[in-house]
Amino acid sequence: EWHGPHLPLGADLVLAEGFAGESAAPGPGPRGVLFPPVAYAACPGQTRPWPGTVAIRPEIAVGYLADVIEGIVAAGFPRLLVVNGHDANMSTVRAAMEWVSGRRTASLLLVNWFQLVTPAETAELYGDSIARGHGGAYETSGVLGFAPETVRLDAVADLPPRPKLPVDHPYVLVESRPDPWQGWSGHVSLATEEAGRSVRATAGARLREIVAAWVAAPPP
Repeated sequence: EWHGPHLPLGADLVLAEGFAGESAAPGPGPRGVLFPPVAYAACPGQTRPWPGTVAIRPEIAVGYLADVIEGIVAAGFPRLLVVNGHDANMSTVRAAMEWVSGRRTASLLLVNWFQLVTPAETAELYGDSIARGHGGAYETSGVLGFAPETVRLDAVADLPPRPKLPVDHPYVLVESRPDPWQGWSGHVSLATEEAGRSVRATAGARLREIVAAWVAAPPP
């Protein structure tokens, strides 16, 4: 998926596979088997028109993921952690998990790496400027934490944030081509390798805590 010219088209894959590896880093804690990542998924209308994005229809993505998840469970793994690097996957992965859970006895855990570092913590890294948007400083730092050679910070300029609706209530807003927006957002110039190492360490530690608590809980 396109994240702007400063990030590789496989940015989400770098992050998902990287944090999946962090979940079973050497040291005390549960051991796991790392399966190959799912490279293609459903993408929102905001990024589909940009060059290089390969999008799978949601109904195809759900069926494909359901088959992959059920195949892993059928191979003898009663617990399956899915580490997500693409926000649009959250609904399709959950739908696939719900389907599999009705066919197999299993414990299926979905974690989105993006949510493992809190907004307050990213504010400490980047200040008051917008950093958590798609392809922004936070996500760019994450890629720098795993594959700095794939990032070109000099390829983009910072973009002003899109104003939010003047309400305090939760909502979901879906737009085809919001403006201003070119596939990335916020102050990319704030991203650094040092911030990337901090993001990797913080999110990786949180993920290991989640996995340890999950494995310690009674199975279904």
